Amino acid sequence: MNMLIDGQIVDKKEKIPVINPANGETVGEVPFGKKEDVKKAIDAANRAKKDLNNISSRKISQALEDIAQELSKHWKEFARLITLESGKPITTSQDEVKRTIDTIKLSAEESKRIYGETIPLDAGIGGKGFIGFTLKIPLGVVGAITPFNYPLNLAMHKLAPALAAKNAVILKPSLQAPLAILKLSHIMGPYFPDGAVNVVTGKGSVIGEEMVTSDLIDKISFTGSVETGRLISQQAAMKKITLELGGNDPLIVLEDADLDKAVEGTVRGSYIGAGQVCIAVKRLIVDEKVADEFSQLLVKETQKVKMGDPLNSNTNVGPLIDEQAASEVEKVVFEALSDGAELLYGGKREGNFYTPTVLDKVTASMRLVKQETFGPISPIIRVNGFEEAIKVANNTLYGLQSSIFTENIHYALRAAQEIDAGAVMINKQSTFRTDNMPFGGFKMSGMGKEGVKYAIEDMIRTKLVVINTN
Repeated sequence: MNMLIDGQIVDKKEKIPVINPANGETVGEVPFGKKEDVKKAIDAANRAKKDLNNISSRKISQALEDIAQELSKHWKEFARLITLESGKPITTSQDEVKRTIDTIKLSAEESKRIYGETIPLDAGIGGKGFIGFTLKIPLGVVGAITPFNYPLNLAMHKLAPALAAKNAVILKPSLQAPLAILKLSHIMGPYFPDGAVNVVTGKGSVIGEEMVTSDLIDKISFTGSVETGRLISQQAAMKKITLELGGNDPLIVLEDADLDKAVEGTVRGSYIGAGQVCIAVKRLIVDEKVADEFSQLLVKETQKVKMGDPLNSNTNVGPLIDEQAASEVEKVVFEALSDGAELLYGGKREGNFYTPTVLDKVTASMRLVKQETFGPISPIIRVNGFEEAIKVANNTLYGLQSSIFTENIHYALRAAQEIDAGAVMINKQSTFRTDNMPFGGFKMSGMGKEGVKYAIEDMIRTKLVVINTN
């Protein structure tokens, strides 16, 4: 699968293999892009932004609708490709493709809703006789950098809103899972002027750094690690930036919670994508009065989770992205057990696979729950009542999404106000997301919002026009 630069399919002699995490086989190759390739893409995008701005919103919207239709025709093929390159179960990949289609359609709709407003200038001193209104205009060029865990939909959450707002885009996908988005970019390219859509593959230290430091890019939208996000914020100078840097999302279970519902949410939230999801349930904060019953129910349901070949439609949990990732999960679980945590189920690694694991008597100081652990782990932290639950939930550098299970409306509303996170789910796990909702966290989870409408708002500029009628 080759790069897309300035409307051309670009190959290179030097290749980067894409490895199937489930079996170690090579499922494709992508070009080893260099600095000159991303510079060509940046130049092309800057030429294309003028042409994009001359296209009507109606035509932009129709182009996105047509792309969504094209993707719909081949959705099973794209789902299989996502599974082969990322290792996620085929049913989860199918859901991702369906969500990607939805993201594109939502962007098509929002492209026709980019409104300015009239300004009552006569409300200010000297404003009598003046008419003011605002125009919403594109930033120009958006640079996007995306991870492996949702290789198609996370990329489209940057590409589609940028195009809807008439910005040209340069995308650097993860080298671990670049195939699906490259394939889709080849479909997208012809619908827009040459250079409006560019996808460049290569090392982040080369491609990403050139994008972040270039004076010809107006915004960087990044999803990835805190470490890289900090570096981007230092290097981006006067650019707009959106950073989605992961989470350490809590699921609180209070004494009065519907435990069956809480366990169902935990299983869905902890093990989806083998736990390699920024909004996965990372910490279970359970009232000690119901902790024994909750843990027993959780083990029972976790035992039903099927781990195996991700192409099998009965599989719930596939491999982690590579052996290093699986080894890191193994290491932090071992540390927690050494520090006094109790293993209730799982805790075994085979190559890239790590079994869904339930741990009890975890403490908030353990590295397993102090950092973001990217794996299928359900660590139970026992607390005494609502106040301590909120305190533990907020005891993290992150603040992406969160959840609480309770039948008490007062506790639910207090949690909504007191949990320091970008979203609070009540009686639903933190992995809940629709593609039109504002998405983004507080603290080290990043800055800015995604979700089509909210991404567009940060990809446009406001220009004021004043008419003197005196």
